[in-house]
Amino acid sequence: MRLLVVEDEHKTGDYLQKGLSEAGFQVALARSGLDGHHLAMTEEFDLIVLDVMLPDVDGWRILASIKDAGKTTPVLFLTARDSIEDRVKGLELGADDYLVKPFAFAELLARVRTLLRRGAVSPSSDTLALGDLELDIAKRRAVRAGQRITLTNKEFALLELLVRRQGEVLPRSLIASQVWDMNFDSDTNVIDVAIRRLRAKIDDPFEPKLIQTVRGMGYKLELPDA
Repeated sequence: MRLLVVEDEHKTGDYLQKGLSEAGFQVALARSGLDGHHLAMTEEFDLIVLDVMLPDVDGWRILASIKDAGKTTPVLFLTARDSIEDRVKGLELGADDYLVKPFAFAELLARVRTLLRRGAVSPSSDTLALGDLELDIAKRRAVRAGQRITLTNKEFALLELLVRRQGEVLPRSLIASQVWDMNFDSDTNVIDVAIRRLRAKIDDPFEPKLIQTVRGMGYKLELPDA
């Protein structure tokens, strides 16, 4: 597995390169946004660890360029910016995870490995699955425990987003922008209503429950801990 680390702080960059290399990864280290942008756009990596606050080209712009180029490389934001607004912005731009400095290397390594496992299934795959739930993307068909689930187009789009990013907490603003292509209005309950209707179809008749509410943050889809 080949990783790109874009980090302008020398001590942090060296620490990440050494730790990830000792964990068995091939690590390319870029110490500026310009170098990181060049490597991300011209070479192939299995995952990118990207700082936001870079002195020349910031992480937001690098991530936007990666997504505009159609690249599906997972991106883990690593930054000292820990506000909810920054986290939502990163996720809306397409970041796959967000880790705030200072961090424990063990946690970073666990997140890297989780993203790499998730990325082992191509995003363009015709079939997505979680437990006994299966989605046929080409046919827009959902099946749970062998039973066909009838969904509207928006319900299917919502479920597809949840399955593709299973295990992640998705803010309502992200769901609104990805599924409804609209700016988030804190006064609207359209997301909550849609989740409730989706739960009635894919969760209420079955066990275990897959859609989980993370109070004050959003929703996520994952198998509950045994």
